[in-house]
Amino acid sequence: MALNDPLADALSAINNSEARNHRDCIVKPASNLIAQVLRIMQKSGYIGEFEFIDDGRAGKFRVQLLGRINKCGVIKPRFPVKFRDIEKWERRYLPASNIGVLIISTPQGVMDHREAKAKHTGGRLLAYVY
Repeated sequence: MALNDPLADALSAINNSEARNHRDCIVKPASNLIAQVLRIMQKSGYIGEFEFIDDGRAGKFRVQLLGRINKCGVIKPRFPVKFRDIEKWERRYLPASNIGVLIISTPQGVMDHREAKAKHTGGRLLAYVY
């Protein structure tokens, strides 16, 4: 199995486990980007704790699921988003205002769309969760 997009694989594993009402989910391979996306999901209250497990290869994450995710996925292609256009992308990928988060990779690091708006910065769209 070729891993072309580890972030997409991670989010689909979380989505599938959430749909089957599992308590936790194993995400592999681990990467810094996946860790940052998981941190944002945790901060927004969509997942519980997550831990890195060193398996001697790339590693993996065990993610505690809370049953709060309806859908999560990557945004492909990774569109460039200007600060002024964030609301347009919210309308496109999120079901309603103030529901869900867009995850954006900015020059100041990976953050959710609310933080990007507060910091007046744009970046590349990575993923959405609601």
